[in-house]
Amino acid sequence: MTNINLHKLTPAEHIKGEDAEETVLLNQMLNNAKEYLEKYKWCPPIDKIFLGFGIGGVVAVFLFHFNEQIEGKDDWLWVIEGDLPSAYIVLDQASNPASALEVYCGIMEDWAKAVTEARPINNLFPVKVEPSVKNAEGLLKRIKFIRERLLPKWRASWVTSVHDVQ
Repeated sequence: MTNINLHKLTPAEHIKGEDAEETVLLNQMLNNAKEYLEKYKWCPPIDKIFLGFGIGGVVAVFLFHFNEQIEGKDDWLWVIEGDLPSAYIVLDQASNPASALEVYCGIMEDWAKAVTEARPINNLFPVKVEPSVKNAEGLLKRIKFIRERLLPKWRASWVTSVHDVQ
């Protein structure tokens, strides 16, 4: 059983930003996240999608539920999308959107540091951008922004009790 408070998430069909432009951007990010997952051969049909939180055009954390388990394991995945490489996170690693974003930052930081230090990246999460120093440094700047400016507020919104996913 996976624990997450679905009541704190926004169903995809109810996504609304602070204004019309942000609503459009968040929905574009949702479509990009869905396309990202569906490119994987292992991706089963998607049943439900929720927004954990996001800033249109910057970063968003989505929760996907599938009609069946992926290779007999997970039927839920987080997807981080935005002005940075997309990635999925399993719920075993993150029980809420803030922790999913924290895991994401760690994964991307590992990749970026390996690139800037000219270390191999083949055993790291597959990041779908060219492994250049310029891309790595840009990603490190975005991660710093997320960790310093966004995560403290978003973490605080997930401190309360947890409910079982049904």
